[in-house]
Amino acid sequence: MMRTLTSVLRPALVAGLLFGGLPPAFAAESTPPTLAAIPLTLTEVLEQIDRAHPLLQGSGTEKIVAKGKLLKALGQFEPQAVIDNEIERFIPSGQTETKTAGFSDYFVDLRDPSGIRGMAGYRLAVGADAKIPDLKIGTNQQLLLGASVPLLRGLLTNPENAELQRSGLADPKADVQIAQTRQDLFLAGASQYWDWVAAVKLMDVQRRALKVAEDRLKQIEGRAKAGAVAPLDVVEANQEVQRRKEILIAATRLVEQEQYKLSMFLWNGQEPVRPKTDRAPDFPKESEPPAPETVEADKVAAKRARPEIKEVEIEALINNIDLELAKNNLLPSLDAEAAPARNPEKFVLGLGYRFGVELRVPIFQRRSRGEVLEAQGKADKLVLLQLYRQQQAVMDVDNALSAIERAKQRIVAAADALRMAKTLEEGERFRFNLGATSVLFVNIRERNAVDSENQLIRARADYQKALALYQWAIGAWAGTPTPVVPVTYKQRP
Repeated sequence: MMRTLTSVLRPALVAGLLFGGLPPAFAAESTPPTLAAIPLTLTEVLEQIDRAHPLLQGSGTEKIVAKGKLLKALGQFEPQAVIDNEIERFIPSGQTETKTAGFSDYFVDLRDPSGIRGMAGYRLAVGADAKIPDLKIGTNQQLLLGASVPLLRGLLTNPENAELQRSGLADPKADVQIAQTRQDLFLAGASQYWDWVAAVKLMDVQRRALKVAEDRLKQIEGRAKAGAVAPLDVVEANQEVQRRKEILIAATRLVEQEQYKLSMFLWNGQEPVRPKTDRAPDFPKESEPPAPETVEADKVAAKRARPEIKEVEIEALINNIDLELAKNNLLPSLDAEAAPARNPEKFVLGLGYRFGVELRVPIFQRRSRGEVLEAQGKADKLVLLQLYRQQQAVMDVDNALSAIERAKQRIVAAADALRMAKTLEEGERFRFNLGATSVLFVNIRERNAVDSENQLIRARADYQKALALYQWAIGAWAGTPTPVVPVTYKQRP
């Protein structure tokens, strides 16, 4: 019997190899399994934003601007080498012969942020009639030493020093602006990412619904040919197919739209990259909400880490510099100076060094008092603004927690509704197969099931966006990108 069976199967197998290829069972074993594309994770999206997004790279130029401001402010105190040649021609009193005298100065002019100015160098006398009364070195040279010291107004606090201090805050201010840009881009990128995932899932639901309608149309057409159902049922089934095709086309357009939007967060060099549909992951499982003590700690951290609050703090520091400068301008100007004569005619006459003290007292102090009032008013405004920003950060955290909780409740309710809609759908199909109902009621049950599944997808997407909002609210993205939720890898069936 075994030999007979083998003799029968062998020719059939050979014929199949020659004319039809391998039998289906053998062909399936020889074909390698197809793996799904690696899912695009939210972490990857955030890393792409942090690495290549033009807006974030553009905000990085603020660091260069800050460095330029600091160098510009330091340039006001840069030592200057001075070479000054002065020659005078004159006729001494009671004489008719013209004389020539003067000097050549070589010195370094120094200026300190404290307001003190100084000079150091030497002078070479020109002409036999030039006289050197003080600090003479050699035969025709003079040591040059001088200083100018503000004793009241301008000492330690002056416009140049204030500009230097303000430029020193430009770098941390640039860091805050970069952090703010990163925060906003990460939140927008995360929201768009989950909108794209939801759109892909909604399209998959509509594709499955269309497949069910097409299979039913074939079934009803066969039953109509056999006379088991009325031809009108074929029209009803065909209408449902066309209706679901239209919905699928709209869902496909929504996916393409979300792809284009998400591509603006995924840059490769100078061009955005559209993500492929098959890289859309499944929604991760919902996690437990943060504990109350964790929430309180996050609120405290948000008051310090949010870039908006840091920006107000820097603005307050800059305003304090302006306020100190305005208060310093209320003081009278009292300057002491000791320096060599810089006019050739005075030097020729033998006037070496000059010493002086100058006092200037504004009578009404209108300008200085106005500057003080302006800076003080701005300081009060910044205090209130800082309080507002801090409370806003707390409210943002509470708002994110509320969004997380409500989205989680929606997921539970939508999952229950979907389970019941599936039960009704299966029951209506069973009744239709028994001839106890019409195709219209089957279509209605299936539409309700599709709507319930769509609601569940939207609720899950809103939950993930709420998690991203919480990360933004606590300022977690002000530094480096942080993954929000894990994404599971699912092999293609």
